[in-house]
Amino acid sequence: MKYAIFAHGGKQYLAEEGGKIEVDRLSLEVGKPIEFQEILLVSDGKQIEVGSPYVSGAKVKGTVVEHPNGKKIIVFKHHPKHRYRRTQGQRRRLTRISIEAVGILGSEPQAPAPPRRPAAKPPAKPPAKTPAKTPGKTPAKRAAVKRSAPKPSGQTRKAPAKSKSPRAKKKQG
Repeated sequence: MKYAIFAHGGKQYLAEEGGKIEVDRLSLEVGKPIEFQEILLVSDGKQIEVGSPYVSGAKVKGTVVEHPNGKKIIVFKHHPKHRYRRTQGQRRRLTRISIEAVGILGSEPQAPAPPRRPAAKPPAKPPAKTPAKTPGKTPAKRAAVKRSAPKPSGQTRKAPAKSKSPRAKKKQG
């Protein structure tokens, strides 16, 4: 049994060859062909191929069969003891697709690739030469970093600022 998992419209669908699936409404007429290319997983019944993120060359082909509405959903909101009641309904708009072909289309089954051998490492480079010292020149010295002395523990906090409002002056005096 051939099947594939593909992504469409932020959702993932399982498509079996010869089966039907329902996806969110597409703007295609009934009878038009459709092709999905964002295939996450493909199986031909014997071998499974998983993509990262997608399987290259894999496709799902189908035909639009109809545009049905989904099952009715009732949304009811109420707040007890407050006379608040709201009823709302909703039906999903769908497109039913008949799946015709699944797999890596346009290519024949390939034999498994032979295992790769690790590439040979390039020869090690000789150590870099040190520059010759010239008489009269001294190597540059790093500038010393100045650090301030730590403050005594009693002086780390500042005293709160005095208020200058007239009301505060009356309270002080």
